Amino acid sequence: MKFKLFLIGCLVFLAFQGFAKNYSITSAAELAKLTLKPGDKVMLKNGNWQDQQLIFKGKGTSKNPITLSAENALLVNLIGKSSIQIDGTWLVVEGLNFINGATNGEDVILFTEKSSNCRLTNSAVVKFNPSEKTKEYTYVSLYGSRNRVDHCYFEGKTNLGPTLVVWLSAKPNHHQIDHNYFGPRPDIDGNGGETIRIGTSTWSMYDSFTKVESNIFAQCNGETEIVSVKSCRNIISNNLFYESVGTLTLRHGNYNQVFGNIFIGNNIKNTGGIRIIGEHHQVYNNYLQGLTGTGLRAAISVMDGLPNPQLVSHWQVKDATVVANTMVDCKEAFSIGAGKNADRILPPQRVVVANNLISNSTNTVTMVDSAADVTFDGNLVNDKSTAIELLKGFKGVDAKLKKDGLIWQPEVSSPVKGAFRGTFSFIKQKDVGAQLSESQLSILKHTDIGPKWMTHKIAISSK
Repeated sequence: MKFKLFLIGCLVFLAFQGFAKNYSITSAAELAKLTLKPGDKVMLKNGNWQDQQLIFKGKGTSKNPITLSAENALLVNLIGKSSIQIDGTWLVVEGLNFINGATNGEDVILFTEKSSNCRLTNSAVVKFNPSEKTKEYTYVSLYGSRNRVDHCYFEGKTNLGPTLVVWLSAKPNHHQIDHNYFGPRPDIDGNGGETIRIGTSTWSMYDSFTKVESNIFAQCNGETEIVSVKSCRNIISNNLFYESVGTLTLRHGNYNQVFGNIFIGNNIKNTGGIRIIGEHHQVYNNYLQGLTGTGLRAAISVMDGLPNPQLVSHWQVKDATVVANTMVDCKEAFSIGAGKNADRILPPQRVVVANNLISNSTNTVTMVDSAADVTFDGNLVNDKSTAIELLKGFKGVDAKLKKDGLIWQPEVSSPVKGAFRGTFSFIKQKDVGAQLSESQLSILKHTDIGPKWMTHKIAISSK
């Protein structure tokens, strides 16, 4: 009986495979005429695709997605006013190259509200800008649920609007943004130049569960916020922020996690780290080096909040946990109560700053708001001098750091080993400071980042 069922399953599978079709097209009009089924494959023929607004629709399955890909990723260029909408389930878009064009105002790549389990991979958007910098659109807009953007390349956005936006709805979207290369973006001289924004102030108290992991942000200088989190329960992990002017900002929302990220500023002006606003955030195991920012752009900045805040306001920081981070050669390691002014008067409450390692920072902690309720515990400062003046919860030691490639790591005999104090449910380690695995450090070598077909180089080195 089992053999018969197996045989029937095989026959059904083979029969289905026989119905899956391959299409070769030369225009958006040809794509629009297709009625696509699970397993179908659509290939864009080599050439320059001028002013083509592609609409990719269909309902694939997890085992048999519908694929839209370039005949040769190096030879299919979408130029002029080209764009694409991804509208369906289990759709895969691969190998597209949008270059030196501009849309009429629509997003270059749009995952529609009906999209789910769709994927954009091995694709690029480079210098796709209108002549009017005030015309606003994004390179990628993510609506729907459980969509993924991976191994893509984005560079040179000069007009208003984030490079990539996650849009929220009443249900969590669970998107994934990973292994992408976000290349240089110039300062737009104003607000609205984020590289990634997750949510909006209006939707900031809704859960997103978006993951941003294993991406490179290189010289992303669009505005103060490189990544702007405006929603709840997101994970920002294992990314490299390289010579990017600005901060990873938890701008709105609660219960976000930031861990395993590496920040290399190379002492460039206004390079910053992680800025905390809101409640119940966890910031741990991050490595921050050569950052020159202070206050709102300190290596780790914990802001003051506004009384009776609106959704667009700076909400008071409550119950934040900042554990096991390493800060080397940063102008200001911690700014507590940053942004305090006549209106922002609510100091951070119930904040734990523990087991962090600071080395060669001009200022270890700046208490902008002395009323802040912060518990400092088990933090170590790499300083051989016994005369340094430190806050309670900080201790001066010879951390015995040595250069390990680009970053500094403690030697086996370092006093940070086994010095971890307390227990935290989200972290298991015995040493003070960031403990980065080999897989996390591999991002410094550009391992598996961006499209396979696109050669891109960045001099990731200390200066």
